[in-house]
Amino acid sequence: MRTALLSHSFVLFSCGLTASFLAGCGDGDTSPNSVAPDVATPDGATPDGATPDGATPDGATPDGTASDTTTPSAPRPFPSDFLFGTAVAGFQVDMGCPTLPASECEDPNSDWYVFVTSPETLQSAGAHLAGDPPSSGPGFWELYPEDMTRAKEELGNNALRISFEWSRIFPSATDAAGSFAELKALASPKALAGYHAQLAKLKALGMTPLVTLNHYTLPTWIHDGVACHLDLASCSPRGWVDQARTVKEIAKYAGFVAQEFGAEVDLWATENEPFAVILPGYLLPSAERTNPPARSLATAEAKTVFAALIEAHARMYDAIKAGDTVDLDGDGEPAEVGLVYAMAPVKAMDPQNPLDVEAAKNVFYLWNMAFLNAVVKGDFDAELDGSAVRREDLAGRMDWLGINFYTRITVEGLETALLPDLSPLTTFNALTLVPWEDYTRGIYEMAMIVKGFGIPAYITETGTADPDDSGKQSKWLVETLTWIHEAIGDGADVRGYFYWTLIDNYEWNHGMEIRMGLYAVDTGSVEKPRSPRSGVATYREITSAGGITAALMSAWPVAAE
Repeated sequence: MRTALLSHSFVLFSCGLTASFLAGCGDGDTSPNSVAPDVATPDGATPDGATPDGATPDGATPDGTASDTTTPSAPRPFPSDFLFGTAVAGFQVDMGCPTLPASECEDPNSDWYVFVTSPETLQSAGAHLAGDPPSSGPGFWELYPEDMTRAKEELGNNALRISFEWSRIFPSATDAAGSFAELKALASPKALAGYHAQLAKLKALGMTPLVTLNHYTLPTWIHDGVACHLDLASCSPRGWVDQARTVKEIAKYAGFVAQEFGAEVDLWATENEPFAVILPGYLLPSAERTNPPARSLATAEAKTVFAALIEAHARMYDAIKAGDTVDLDGDGEPAEVGLVYAMAPVKAMDPQNPLDVEAAKNVFYLWNMAFLNAVVKGDFDAELDGSAVRREDLAGRMDWLGINFYTRITVEGLETALLPDLSPLTTFNALTLVPWEDYTRGIYEMAMIVKGFGIPAYITETGTADPDDSGKQSKWLVETLTWIHEAIGDGADVRGYFYWTLIDNYEWNHGMEIRMGLYAVDTGSVEKPRSPRSGVATYREITSAGGITAALMSAWPVAAE
């Protein structure tokens, strides 16, 4: 009985802590207008990033500033150089080309591709796979010219966030290669040509690319996700668990890509949502979200992966800075390198209960600050116990931080840790955890946390599923951008907003079940035609006016302060 209850507890915990990187699960419609003084922030900081004594979270200096050059045609205008865009990810959008053969369209050399197509994982209850074939994807690898043109001409976007697939560029191992020439000899010419063509199209449209180098997937020569799902102890290769090798090889990949594409890209992201690799991959996979290898309670491996992802960002940052020497936009910086992180505010279930308040602080730290303190400041907490060691080889390697935002989490406290082998700070009740709340003010709170680090921010993902086109996307656009406008006014240096997502895509273990695109994709037709949802017109109204119009403010009022 205890085992069954504990198992159910873990499933609920997984849903909660994967909430902010699995958009589209929460269909609530909670008003965003209320102020939340009980939202947990580091060291007792309030949601605006200030502590009672005037310090910023964890002692960071808030020197981020926002441009005061705005477009005056909207009551809530944004800076004239603000980036309005959408975001896509290679694995999620590339597959399913109408006319290209699968051998060109699909990338069979990634751990995720093998994970969603292998009979062993398709038949495994622990993998939680919907079973949709790769051919059901939206076919962006072939249809990108049309999609990019839609983003420019119909959405009025001036930017697009895309990702490069490590496994597509390097389908075979690079361990023996060192120089750029040696790596170039191993790189797929078709992959390089494909990415150059995408960047050329963006340039022709006058759009700024933001390129993510690792959006979850790993090459199969780095990670056998199926074998590790079946037996983590004996599988090989083990991906991030093989810390030294994976960090070394991904840094090579980053440096090569920076040199190859540096004349076409200035904005780089090293990793996307690292905790979305750790939690559903090594701790608590569930139907809400899995990630290869989808193993439960592998706490030792989870801590290794935590450390590996932190080190990988630093080494990738250094490699990109060395490889990209071309200043594309003339701002004096050839490469601006950041990391994309799923941030979420955490609320105490009862703000008068000390256990709940402490649990909210602990979860906020584990979810947000433990990783961010390491990659932004070099304060590395290997044991996830709240104590950190200064690592100069990690510090000073963050030009900007990408905020992915979807939800707020509510927690009830416990007197003892739920997962003591992972962290003594897991003092929350998984059975009562509330994982989903449409709390759009949270995007303001997270922007102010980044302000406290003293670095710029981009909203690299935020959005909601609305397959029935009920107006949720428009509401989300207006409310989140209203709160971003408020954050900029309060000193946060937020430089862009990338809605998730441009087109319906392959949502990881869910396949095509979750529809989050501003454009619907008809997966029943081989041509994969796109059709706009109502959010398209709303986003276009915002970009045309350079901000939130009076009509949109009236339609979706937000009491921003």
